[in-house]
Amino acid sequence: MNLVNLNKGQVTLRGKVFMGEYKTLDANPDTGRYHTWIEVNASSYRHNLSFFKQHLPVETRLCAVVKANAYGHGVREIVEIGITSGLVDWFAVHSLDEALDVASVDSRIPILILGYVPLERISEVVNTNIRLTVWNAETIKRLSSVSSAASADTPVHVKVETGTNRHGVDELHITEIVRLIDMMPGIHLEGISTHYANIEDTTVYSFAERQTDTFNRIKNLVSELGHSETISHCACSAAAILFPYTYNDLVRIGIAGYGLWPSRETRVSAGSLPYKISLEPVLSWKARLSQVKWIPAGAFVGYGCTFRTTRDTRLGIVPVGYSEGYPRALSNVSHVLVRGKRAPVRGRVCMNIFMIDITDIAHVNLEDTVTLIGADGDERITASDLAALCGTISYEIVSRIHTSIPRVVVDSR
Repeated sequence: MNLVNLNKGQVTLRGKVFMGEYKTLDANPDTGRYHTWIEVNASSYRHNLSFFKQHLPVETRLCAVVKANAYGHGVREIVEIGITSGLVDWFAVHSLDEALDVASVDSRIPILILGYVPLERISEVVNTNIRLTVWNAETIKRLSSVSSAASADTPVHVKVETGTNRHGVDELHITEIVRLIDMMPGIHLEGISTHYANIEDTTVYSFAERQTDTFNRIKNLVSELGHSETISHCACSAAAILFPYTYNDLVRIGIAGYGLWPSRETRVSAGSLPYKISLEPVLSWKARLSQVKWIPAGAFVGYGCTFRTTRDTRLGIVPVGYSEGYPRALSNVSHVLVRGKRAPVRGRVCMNIFMIDITDIAHVNLEDTVTLIGADGDERITASDLAALCGTISYEIVSRIHTSIPRVVVDSR
């Protein structure tokens, strides 16, 4: 085992924080017992949050979106980084279980649930720092009942429909919903929100502008109904990057906080901004070779015999597959990094295994590190690269990495 020294810093491993200088395998954290793991770069996450914090008005709060296991990065790890950075004012999640997970790390920061909570579980948010997003009378009435019974006063946020046509209250019914909240004991209106439908996928922003106009009309109406101090929020990552007029009282930073661009179109549009945006990817995905072997020319590789060698070939076996979140669509088209060089994927990605061609990479051995996402030397494979090969988006690539894979926090600064 080749042990090397890593620079002094902080490493969090399975919730335990270690300070000082570390003996590590292949210049990585102490991951020798893992066959695959995710590295979460704390300094990169802080860098990305800091960029947005610096560009927001002092009175605008930064809400870190940590749904879907913090977009695959590890919710507990990301929440801890966010809290210790002092840059995060709120957290947002999709579900009640996610909210409870965040609260178990730190219950002092407000947690906003963006998705639906079953009526039978609404009592679990009472007397906590968790806020519900509401859009129907049934949820409002149930929350009022359980909250008033507990002598609590629970804040709610109303989701406003402006054009996405998912959850939300449209302009015609917003007065009815606000008045219902006002007459219900045990709850009060704290915020209103909406979400953009077509702000990432285009360089023409007329639809987003119409949504913004609708939201502003509803915001003014809510103010006229006696809620001038209500927190308003509509800015996602793309809006926060491109359009300061969407900031309002709070911005919800999701994908960009993790160092990934919302889309190519957003990146192109950002090129016209008066300042440069430098996002640092937070996640790297690594594994260890579980076998290295030679196979002859003319041999088939993997299920379905979809790849046949044309020369004597040295194969590396990577103990990761689509069950862990490495898409089957990457079969025969993707690459990984080994010893700073690209190695092509050969054959079909299996449930827990895929194969790579390492014939042209010297000195590859059993348990050498394979980088599925991230940098190795001068080479880098991004989540966006894999998404393009799969015909999807980077959000899906990272958020589907299995939660059972260890998340290891590294802090390089």
